[in-house]
Amino acid sequence: MNSNRRKFLRNLTIGTGALATGLPSFANQVTAATDEEMNRSFEWEKKKQRFNMCGYAAPKMDTVRIGIIGLGMRGPGAVERISFIEGAEIKALCDKLPDRVAAGQKILEKADLPKAKEYSGNDGWKALCESNEIDLVYICTPWQLHTPMAVYAMNNGKHAATEVPATVTVEECWQLVETSEKTKKHCMMLENCCYDFFELLTLNMARQGLLGEIIHAEGAYIHDLRDLNFSKKGYVDMWRLKENASRNGNLYPTHGLGPVAQCFNINRGDNMEHLVSMSTNDFMMKDMAKEKAASDPYYNEFVNRPYRGNMNTTLIRTLKGKTIMVQHDVTSPRPYSRIHLISGTKGVASKWPGPERIAFGHEWIKKEELDELYKKYSPPIVNHIGNIAKDVGGHGGMDFIMDWRLIDCLRNGLPLDQDVYDAALWSAVAPLSERSVAKKSKTVEIPDFTRGAWQTNKPVNLTLDGGATTKVRQVTKK
Repeated sequence: MNSNRRKFLRNLTIGTGALATGLPSFANQVTAATDEEMNRSFEWEKKKQRFNMCGYAAPKMDTVRIGIIGLGMRGPGAVERISFIEGAEIKALCDKLPDRVAAGQKILEKADLPKAKEYSGNDGWKALCESNEIDLVYICTPWQLHTPMAVYAMNNGKHAATEVPATVTVEECWQLVETSEKTKKHCMMLENCCYDFFELLTLNMARQGLLGEIIHAEGAYIHDLRDLNFSKKGYVDMWRLKENASRNGNLYPTHGLGPVAQCFNINRGDNMEHLVSMSTNDFMMKDMAKEKAASDPYYNEFVNRPYRGNMNTTLIRTLKGKTIMVQHDVTSPRPYSRIHLISGTKGVASKWPGPERIAFGHEWIKKEELDELYKKYSPPIVNHIGNIAKDVGGHGGMDFIMDWRLIDCLRNGLPLDQDVYDAALWSAVAPLSERSVAKKSKTVEIPDFTRGAWQTNKPVNLTLDGGATTKVRQVTKK
């Protein structure tokens, strides 16, 4: 192939000519990690670990004083769930928009709880993080703010819990790791899907060896969000639509990745080595923007944006030679799915498409047998708090299990189930996938945020030893 033709094809694929084929112009617009950023990442990786936060138990606190930032999509649910947990006090509420803070206060009032201090405006969150009345900063803001807020909270002596993903760049991953190790403050990503009932069942079954050696897993976030992303009443300033209109890759990997990573003991006995990622073209979003703009000029700015491909598939290989597939599609008319497939040498478990299924051979076991597995192998946290969690709610109860476990660990001085290395690694798959897509699906190395500690770190503790002292206020809602 002559050089001119090669240059033409390259430009057609990743350059300005891509617009003619429906592909984004990612040569300048993709936000994947740059070569310079990856070089800095490998320099970070070479440095000695300052302090190992995996297995770290912070000093006990009888009462966990919480400040919640972001009261749009996720924040109000967090206020309501935490209002049921004894030993947790919501001391502060913050949102850029004051009316949302007022709505959060009404949730506390309904629960007969004291009014929280109010923060608002663009910098209100900084004052919250600086407050001496806060132990834990709970972050429910747009993605781009997660790391800046978590870092600021830890530097001001607070533990941080942030919605997913915890970061949007590899550089931010290292910022979280360095800050958590320096301050010895927890930084937990609020990956609620790790606390769903089937996911907890399969984690314990994997731990007990029922599925044999786990060799392959699949996860996903397949959720048609087109109408919500284009809604003026959805995400403030259309921030999530803008994410999908400026980045191309697996932008939201952690819901599918987190639970299967725990089954592999990632960061705790195995680690991710490299990935490859591929996206389709966009076949729907630009057309939808045009349809919206035809009747509403507000959407004109979204017509010529380089939308991400509808489906992204990312393949990850671990250091022990195992594989993980993670998919992301929020712009196609498909039923919701996180897949959650765990395949081992003795059996397989699969959640989507339903019903939940487990097989130890060539046939799925019967429902009665699955029910028995639930009774025998659901970990202690499910038996202890599961039914209450279903009553409180939050995606069927998994959100409440997550919140209760976080508070209980902090109150009893126990290590968290998810540490800063999980937050960094699981989130890093997004920018690394962007990098692979932009380079025509070439292999991308995955940084070791534990700096080798994964070889001796202990797996997630599925017992409640030393904890389970945190009570729940009477639940009357369904």
